[in-house]
Amino acid sequence: MIKVQNTINAPIEKVWELWTLPEHIKKWNNASQDWHTPYVENDLTVGSKFKFTMALKDGSEGFDFEGIYTNIQKFSLIEYKLFDNRTANVRFESEGTEVKITETFEPTTKNSADLEEQFCTAIIQNFKEYVENFKE
Repeated sequence: MIKVQNTINAPIEKVWELWTLPEHIKKWNNASQDWHTPYVENDLTVGSKFKFTMALKDGSEGFDFEGIYTNIQKFSLIEYKLFDNRTANVRFESEGTEVKITETFEPTTKNSADLEEQFCTAIIQNFKEYVENFKE
């Protein structure tokens, strides 16, 4: 299992909303400036599907990150199973004015675990920057 963490300087309600709503996911879900997420489907209920289409902006590479939610505990935990049967979870721990996010997932067999950890770490860092600079 791969585990990545970050601490976001924002209240849990804001972190949860920006993590889960499609219009926000499209804005932060990328590992670098040359990637983007042009399509997001996200029904945050147990048994429902999510699908994030992630692609290089030049169109040369892309993939769908998709699965089914298996456990949702609002403001605390999101568990899911990907369509390739890997499992993952995201924990949200409110610590005063900050929220610690911990994402744990099974790596694929087609990429190195180090590459996947770096990719996920970059996405979580991008999320942190998006939340902390978000103006309503």
